[in-house]
Amino acid sequence: MPNGAQSASRPVLLESREGAILTLTLNRPDKMNALNIELTSALLDALRRAAADTEIRAIVITGAGRAFCAGGDLALIGDARRRNAGHELESLLRGGSQIALAIRDVPVPVLAAVNGAAAGAGMNVALACDLRIASESAVFGQNFAKVGLFPDFGGMFFLPRLVGPARAAEMFYTGDMISAVEAERIGVVNHVVPHDRLAEEARALAGKLAAAPPIAARAVKNVLFGADRAALEQALEMEIRQQVECFLSNDCAEGLRAFFEKRAPQFTGR
Repeated sequence: MPNGAQSASRPVLLESREGAILTLTLNRPDKMNALNIELTSALLDALRRAAADTEIRAIVITGAGRAFCAGGDLALIGDARRRNAGHELESLLRGGSQIALAIRDVPVPVLAAVNGAAAGAGMNVALACDLRIASESAVFGQNFAKVGLFPDFGGMFFLPRLVGPARAAEMFYTGDMISAVEAERIGVVNHVVPHDRLAEEARALAGKLAAAPPIAARAVKNVLFGADRAALEQALEMEIRQQVECFLSNDCAEGLRAFFEKRAPQFTGR
């Protein structure tokens, strides 16, 4: 799968520090910050470096432009599907699995500041974070079903634990998007704020997280999330197997064609 690399003048991930707070900004705004191998690798590398930096007390993940993250880059996924290149998709999925684990392993709170659409794998990057604050214009969706694919980047693990299996099932089966207000109501989002105040409110919340006593905060994170790590690893492996199987199906090929042709897909179960 081509990396869809960008020039050095516009890196796919921006990193900034304000005191003890590290902000990581997904930076493919023309692609709604869709995930390709380059962006996935850059985010994973930044998280691993942050985990080793004892001066960092909180991390914020957000998106540039009008989206948080539109999920996997369907142009690249469609190209790989036309070539039956399941191994290329698997490389992206394994990068996503490592991101989910890295967010859970980094010993400081991680806040997703959801500035716009968070769809598919993009929603699941937000779900992997310790907590989420969203613009009132943000929307969320597990839209894999729309193109014949299976949830990935940890979505099958994270979403049912936040909203319960029945609500998660509805999102997985339908692929429908929900508003930020609805996401807050069902427990996906901690706070919803006016769009023009998101950056300010995210900084304020991140400041509170960074001010927490580091030893206690690390212990809280470990007790909240650490005990489930083996189950998370198992779920991520299952996601990869199921996703590659779905990817190679006729239904996925039809779903991707329908997406680019802007029509309803006709799935046949093959």
